[in-house]
Amino acid sequence: MVSIDTKKKELIGDFHNAGREYQPKGEPEQVRVYDFIDEELGKGIPYGIYDQTTNKGWVSVGTDHDTAQFAVETLRRWWYKMGVAAYADASELLITADGGGSNASRRRLWKFELQRLTDETGLTIQVCHFPPGTSKWNKIEHRMFCHITANWRGRPLVSHEVIVNLIANTTTRAGLTIHAELDRGVYPTGIKVTDKQMESLNLFPADFHGNWNYSIKPRRS
Repeated sequence: MVSIDTKKKELIGDFHNAGREYQPKGEPEQVRVYDFIDEELGKGIPYGIYDQTTNKGWVSVGTDHDTAQFAVETLRRWWYKMGVAAYADASELLITADGGGSNASRRRLWKFELQRLTDETGLTIQVCHFPPGTSKWNKIEHRMFCHITANWRGRPLVSHEVIVNLIANTTTRAGLTIHAELDRGVYPTGIKVTDKQMESLNLFPADFHGNWNYSIKPRRS
């Protein structure tokens, strides 16, 4: 069972970052007055996966767009590099997610890409979306993302590598550890999934609010 979400997108560069950090007296970090995006450096898009059983996290830091393809690619990387090692005999994966964003409950591309992942891994994927206004209960928010924010407080995020290193070095007394890596993949926006493609999905809505709760099973080859 994993909890997933996109953390707030971060501007790359010597921008102000909220919080306080100890510095030698008279040597404060110099930052820009305005936070207009630096077109050359761009932004960082942290997409996270939190494993509630092992208290371990995975974060892919994207450089392009926060799309459903990016979200599922992050799940794919987590599964092959962390998940399968911890759950080698697993046949099902339960995902809790917000109802909006790149993994929105109404987003066709999200379900289409999940079907590709189930066909590839053989896993049955069950998704439970939080209803509107309740996303604060998603475990990843207060068990992982909040600790990442505290760890990089007051530090300008001057490069993607700095973001990855700060995330990967986030730990807690409860034993949280996080693996982070940079994803320079290109994830274009505007991809449409047709009615015919949706009909090909092996998707099973739950009896209770099937629009928010559903399972996607591997298609027989």
